[in-house]
Amino acid sequence: MAPTKKQNRKGLSFTRKFTQDGVSPFDMFQYDYRSSVIKNPNGEVVFQLDDVEVPRQWSQIATDILAQKYFRKAGVPQADGSLGRETSVKQVAHRLAYCWRMWGERYDYFASTEDAQVFYDELVYSILNQSCAPNSPQWFNTGLHEVYGVTGKPQGHYYVDQRDGRLKKSTSAYERPQPHACFILSVEDDLVNEGGIMDLWVREARIFKYGSGVGTNFSSIRGEGEKLSGGGTSSGLMSFLKIGDRSAGAIKSGGTTRRAAKMVCLDLDHPDIVEFVNWKVEEEKKVAALIAAGYSSDYEGEAYRTVSGQNSNNSVRIPNAFFKALAEDGEWALKARSTGNTMRTVKAKALWDQINYAAWRCADPGTQYDTTINEWHTCPEGGPIRASNPCSEYMFLDNTACNLASVNLRKFFDEQENLFDVPGFEYTCRLWTVVLEISVLMAQFPSKEVAQLSYDYRTLGLGYANIGSMLMVNGIPYDSEAARGIAGAITAIMTGVAYATSAEMAGNLGAFPRYEANKTHMLRVMRNHRAAAYDANDAYEGLQIRPQGINAAHCPDYLLKAATRAWDAAVRLGEQYGYRNAQTTVIAPTGTIGLVMDCDTTGVEPDFALVKFKKLSGGGYFKIINQSVPQALRTLKYTEEEIGTIVNYAKGHATLKGAPYINEETLAAKGLTVAEIQQLNNAMATAFEIRFAFNVFTLGEACLQRLGFKPEAYNDFNWNMLEALGFSEKEIEAANIYVCGTMTVEGAPYLKDAHLPVFDCANKCGQIGRRYIHAHGHIRMMAAAQPFLSGAISKTINLPNEATVEEIADSYKLSWELGLKACALYRDGSKLSQPLSNKADTATKTEGEKETAEEDTPQAAIIDLGKLTIDELLEEVNHRVQNSADTSLKRQLAMIVERRSLPAKRRGFTQKAKINGQTLFLRTGEYSDGTLGEIFIDMAKEGATMRSMLNCFAIAVSIGLQYGVPLEEFVEKFVFTRFEPAGMVQHPNIKSTTSIIDFMFRALAYEYLGRADLVHVLDRHKEPAPGEVPDEDWEDGTPTIGERKPELSDVRVVGSAAPVPVMDSSYRPGAQAGLDAVNAAAKNMQGDAPACNVCGHITIRSGTCYKCLNCGNSLGCS
Repeated sequence: MAPTKKQNRKGLSFTRKFTQDGVSPFDMFQYDYRSSVIKNPNGEVVFQLDDVEVPRQWSQIATDILAQKYFRKAGVPQADGSLGRETSVKQVAHRLAYCWRMWGERYDYFASTEDAQVFYDELVYSILNQSCAPNSPQWFNTGLHEVYGVTGKPQGHYYVDQRDGRLKKSTSAYERPQPHACFILSVEDDLVNEGGIMDLWVREARIFKYGSGVGTNFSSIRGEGEKLSGGGTSSGLMSFLKIGDRSAGAIKSGGTTRRAAKMVCLDLDHPDIVEFVNWKVEEEKKVAALIAAGYSSDYEGEAYRTVSGQNSNNSVRIPNAFFKALAEDGEWALKARSTGNTMRTVKAKALWDQINYAAWRCADPGTQYDTTINEWHTCPEGGPIRASNPCSEYMFLDNTACNLASVNLRKFFDEQENLFDVPGFEYTCRLWTVVLEISVLMAQFPSKEVAQLSYDYRTLGLGYANIGSMLMVNGIPYDSEAARGIAGAITAIMTGVAYATSAEMAGNLGAFPRYEANKTHMLRVMRNHRAAAYDANDAYEGLQIRPQGINAAHCPDYLLKAATRAWDAAVRLGEQYGYRNAQTTVIAPTGTIGLVMDCDTTGVEPDFALVKFKKLSGGGYFKIINQSVPQALRTLKYTEEEIGTIVNYAKGHATLKGAPYINEETLAAKGLTVAEIQQLNNAMATAFEIRFAFNVFTLGEACLQRLGFKPEAYNDFNWNMLEALGFSEKEIEAANIYVCGTMTVEGAPYLKDAHLPVFDCANKCGQIGRRYIHAHGHIRMMAAAQPFLSGAISKTINLPNEATVEEIADSYKLSWELGLKACALYRDGSKLSQPLSNKADTATKTEGEKETAEEDTPQAAIIDLGKLTIDELLEEVNHRVQNSADTSLKRQLAMIVERRSLPAKRRGFTQKAKINGQTLFLRTGEYSDGTLGEIFIDMAKEGATMRSMLNCFAIAVSIGLQYGVPLEEFVEKFVFTRFEPAGMVQHPNIKSTTSIIDFMFRALAYEYLGRADLVHVLDRHKEPAPGEVPDEDWEDGTPTIGERKPELSDVRVVGSAAPVPVMDSSYRPGAQAGLDAVNAAAKNMQGDAPACNVCGHITIRSGTCYKCLNCGNSLGCS
């Protein structure tokens, strides 16, 4: 189908905004030549490229991403006539902008050659200035053929020729690039034919190969037990999902080490929905068993490679009808795919509980709100929206694609005037909307259907990043009405301008081919967007849930006027010309491209930390305050002296001069020379904690031996030099705060309590930080932006480890009530803290089934207690107690339980350990059958209050054990408890802990319950020689008392199972100390974040993905 008739052939005009006539955009920047070095945690270089040319303003991490990920590594013409690689950002900016310009000129997008040149110049400036960036596939693929002549054999791609509207097969791999990052593919209920299940894996492979991600709704596939046309019954959906998971796991996205990105969606009325919801929950149990058997717990290790479900994000599609059934405590029908008949019903509440429990336990499934999504659908005549891309921002028809670009909002914020540059932002949105439209024109696609429908609907994905940073420098808390007003207005301006530009292009080039069939629907959606800009509650058409419009009372007037003006233009021009694109905007995670633009925050996220580590050329790091913090303090009218004090409180003074207790004078008195003290001062800029700098690698063996220390002491990784010098823990901590900072502004001198919310982050900051943005703050921010987006928002809502299943349910429901299209939650540590056991899960489900059966049977359930076995009797009594509202009954039954006394002479064990240098002894007492009956905790060098509290705690736990409280209950309640002392542990099995209580119950769980999943290193099954006594050096082979056979558990460990390293002479300080500090900071923010699969460093969460701050790798869409 050819485009609709053009209104005229004028083409688009472009005036200069950021560039100048007669001045090359390349000459508007000063450049540096840098080395790009990426190292793994062991200091080994995994990538190096010298003489990388970048603008001076670019950070080292942005340089590294460009050099490692985005430079073309072969086929680039060199000055001497040979072929090589790209080495300058100028080459990349030219390659991209020139390709977009040439395709635009060929197909009459510009009014004149001069307009095309302005378009090119402004794009080059935008890229070099880090004002906007396209998604990663553009950096990988765009312009390789146009600029360098790179070619290759065709890969089975298709495109629609815009000149004649005909579908054609690509004849080259690169002549038409694949610039799209987001794909939605369909799958039919057919095994081997085109469009069917096995064909889907082939189509996915083409997408993964070029670095893009894909989502699919699998609801068309028959459920287990449905009849087949040839006789027999279907094996069900899950068996095929496991095949697809294996296929995705075998492919590295874009030919790199990044896993393929994939979304699996399922309608809530599918017959296999319960199995789908619990898929990852069940797989986690298998992982736990494999880890207990000794397999690596690393995400890339054998345990995770063995099980299924690890290569996709899973989402359930929930219609409004389900929430109605939930409110009425009704039944929910699961329907056959082949006939539409109801196969069975489940209680809506029971299904809802399982969804929330699964998300609490393993972060999947996410939710997509089907009714809301389709009420904002611009093109329902083409079919419903059934799925999304892997990160949930692109939502449109099956077999369509979207290419993305994100604007860096900080580049448009005037920090002196505290004003947002609306004209500059509007110009950039128009410019990049045209870029994305041209990218549809020049693209090739992995299948005929995607090529045709991408041509027919021409969906785009313009978005932004850095709003969290912009709000902070403006002195506005992220979780506030003012922040939501600003975010709503900026999002409205972006999408309004994008649709107005789309209508402008429709006037020159024609509307998208399927526009006329969907004109009525699309204009209704456009009017709803405009109504949200005016916050006109009575103006919405066809919406069951009222969106969160811009509240004029909380939005600056100039932004509100710009938002309404943009939407007035978008509707007016659309009514006149139609639209060139069915969709124009989304909010993507911007993981990698956010780093290449040096954004402090990605997408619509808040900041993740107040103190960060800046990377140096050559691989080193030093600690800096988030640059939003001092500017925010200036906005809040603090003096420069006060700002300096607050900043130093957070990041530290990075020197021992003037520090309390541990300073240049006290160290000189201990025998250190001036040169040695200066060496320590040099190390403080990168130290995460002061203890990290006091070691043999900083001071040398000669110094330590002169001070009287032995090699066996200072070569021990856990040796504490400051403690050995005679400093107390309190003295060390006071000096640490002065030198290395608190990593938070909480408790800082001068800072007013009323201003603390301005500096709240997604996570608790530092060891003493307690503040973080509540889940509702994230959800309400998303709700402020959602009414002004064509698609949705890629964002993960962070919850603390202690969050409950009820809080998960509350967040999911609030997201629906506020009009979000999707929600993904992540509870910190959810990959580590799982419920008790497989047996407990099964019992719970059985109880639910019994209750359903009892409700369906209209007769009394009379049970003869005398005929029950002891186990059945206990189960029946427990069931009645738990379901009784009579608390007095429960108290009376509790009185029946007798305290079981321990024998006068009893066995047990004493276990010595050190937590971050603090020595403690854990002692146990056992019954004659070997079960645990009492515990004692002794600590050295601790105050009377702490010792007394621990003794009382141990007594309380012991009494509970003697009254029959299962040890499992204590373990599940107290593991992962966080407080100081915490950190590295000197113990044969447990290598790190979050608190003394966490360590204690990990150790007890391992010794008495066989919970190998709660430790990091398993015992080696080695019998000691006769008379052999384990020494005090904590060798890995040292056996512990009570080696028991590991049992299957529901908790898994994702940290490394490697033993504590012993330092050797090959280790060198300097840059490596900075790498250690970066990893320590990342672990402190999120305890279970995976390691980067490129360089091995700890990642941080970005949207629904993870990103690495060392090398820029994205574990998911970028």
